[in-house]
Amino acid sequence: MKALLIIDYTNDFVAPDGALTCGLPGQTIAPRIIDLATEFYQRGDAVILPTDLHQANDPYHPETSLFPPHNLAGTPGRAFYGPLADWYHQYRQAENVWAYPKNRYSSFANSNLDNYLRSRHITDLHLTGVCTDICVLHTAIDAYNLDYQLTIHADAVASFSPAGHTWALGHFKNALGATVTPSV
Repeated sequence: MKALLIIDYTNDFVAPDGALTCGLPGQTIAPRIIDLATEFYQRGDAVILPTDLHQANDPYHPETSLFPPHNLAGTPGRAFYGPLADWYHQYRQAENVWAYPKNRYSSFANSNLDNYLRSRHITDLHLTGVCTDICVLHTAIDAYNLDYQLTIHADAVASFSPAGHTWALGHFKNALGATVTPSV
């Protein structure tokens, strides 16, 4: 079985006024993410939305000193961006749609994701979202180390760093053996 992961596609990471936005590159991938989510949903495959969650001024979280406050609990910045918010509102009650908070770059760290996937016999992961070279990358590395088959949708990932984005796409293919589609 397969699962689509839509990683951190929130207002703070994508909207023009987001606290840590990748801006236009993140906004332009919205239609592709929605197409993939609908395709996976209609086939009965899992659509999973791991989403960054932070507390303001958390002195124990390493990101507090690395980035401006973002995806804070209870703020509009943590809400899904644009069309994904509408898609999720429509399908959130479906058995094969799961959104959950994460507190590290990787969707696997401190989460029940691996158990969720294995209990459903999911072996193939398709990754989308932001940022290509941070949360998508760390999720891919953990998935690789847990022996999942990986597909990265290059037309459905984005970053605020064009160089980091390009590097990560090459890393997915050359170091993790992932399928990167469309091919790079």
